[in-house]
Amino acid sequence: MTKSLKIIIAVLYLITALFPVRHYIHMFQLNSYKPKVQLKWLRKNNHFWPAFLAAAALLYLAVRNPANLGLHRSLAFYAVLLAAFVYSIIAHFPKKSYKIPLKYTARVKRLLATTAIIYLPPLLLNFSAFGGIPTAVLGIVYIAMIIAAPFIILLANLINRPLEQAINRHYINDAKRILKECPNLTVIGITGSFGKTSVKYFLDELLSVKFNVLKTPGNFNTPLGVVKTVRGELRATHDIFLCEMGAKNIGDIKEICDIVHPKHGIITSVGPMHLESFGSIENVRKTKFELADSLPEGGYLWLNTDDPNVRIGAEGRNYIGYGTEDGKGYRCEDLRITKNGSEFDIVSPSGERCGFRTKLIGKHNVINICGAAAAANTLGIPLEALKTAIMRLESVPHRMELKKSGDVTVIDDAYNSNPTGAEAALETLKMTEGYKILCTPGMIELGEKEYELNKEFGRQAAGACDFAAIVGKTNREAIREGLLSGGMDEEKIFIADTLREAMNKIYSLPEKNKIILLENDLPDNY
Repeated sequence: MTKSLKIIIAVLYLITALFPVRHYIHMFQLNSYKPKVQLKWLRKNNHFWPAFLAAAALLYLAVRNPANLGLHRSLAFYAVLLAAFVYSIIAHFPKKSYKIPLKYTARVKRLLATTAIIYLPPLLLNFSAFGGIPTAVLGIVYIAMIIAAPFIILLANLINRPLEQAINRHYINDAKRILKECPNLTVIGITGSFGKTSVKYFLDELLSVKFNVLKTPGNFNTPLGVVKTVRGELRATHDIFLCEMGAKNIGDIKEICDIVHPKHGIITSVGPMHLESFGSIENVRKTKFELADSLPEGGYLWLNTDDPNVRIGAEGRNYIGYGTEDGKGYRCEDLRITKNGSEFDIVSPSGERCGFRTKLIGKHNVINICGAAAAANTLGIPLEALKTAIMRLESVPHRMELKKSGDVTVIDDAYNSNPTGAEAALETLKMTEGYKILCTPGMIELGEKEYELNKEFGRQAAGACDFAAIVGKTNREAIREGLLSGGMDEEKIFIADTLREAMNKIYSLPEKNKIILLENDLPDNY
């Protein structure tokens, strides 16, 4: 092989490798940089290897015995190698748009740098004094390196791990220092399988009646997300820090608590979320109650006692309950859904009753408001003073967010659906007046129960909607089976590959006054 051809192939190799490397780093980021989660994802979603392995075998045969392919040896080698490169680029070419695009954080840049170094040895060997490598071997090595991209990413992450841990420790220690310099700051931890983000936003609005409040933005509910908020936004003038705490594994909540040391805590729910990593509902409950275990003596613990799993965790603890069923804590009564939102009363533990109105719909939204009101009232704000703040509450984006356009109403509940939340959303849809439509890809990260729970979701949906659009392949059969077992006619079920295709079908339906429930939206790694 001439030197110029070596250079051309080397350049093509590097360009080709860039596409799978970028793709798998993006998926690794979406999988929270967790190797075990990434490996599970690869087992389920990577359909690239078989075809590429076939290309490697073809390349070997082309060089070993090109006559079988009717080609000259050199031509066979270059043709198959080029075809393999082109296939890899096409298979991993970035989409025009991602729901969550790859963020080129400092960590991603370090990961890219280490990955690049791992990809260099074949090139160095080829151009070294020992570079007389047979063309067949060279081509197979190049293809093997591209096939191995998912594992090379994990290897680069393993190499970088000590550095990443040192950087994380620095940031965490700096956040602890900042928190220590705010001795009058009250930290309220908020966790739950669902409802925690809504309660955080609602409580921020209610507490702001009296206090200067900082909350973790969006879904900054991981240790490093919390640390970033503290280091970037916490000021000495803040009275209260609302810290949302997310979890996918046992110990995740404790890790955040060890950083911020919450004085009070709210647990909104315990449900079958992330069962793939937790393994059981008992582990979910244990993890959520790590917040309760971290509270100091005299700290308040507010619990949604409508949730049976929360009630189990509450046994033997001092707490303040809230919900529609609690007889001793803050109780929501006389809930009425109107065309303008919801109306309800809150009864405090002392027996005080106060009526409220909100633009928000859905029983679970009202329970979340009740939880926020319970915390605000306990911390010294009279219920009467919360009326205006509750009237001003807006839907949290993609969480039962109401959007109207002409005679079409969209209930956007597209964020991270779960069995309990999905059931509540269906109940809300059922209470509306109009042609009821469900659009959903189903629920994920439910482990061995995923098929069963999505089938049950479909069965429940059959009794709540007039038409259903199932998006994607992940849970297609389970939801369809559930819809049919629930009594929905086959012609009322539409199967779509994409959300756009589903919405085009929905908007083309002749019925007027459509009520569309968007339940969940799977991330790009599904």
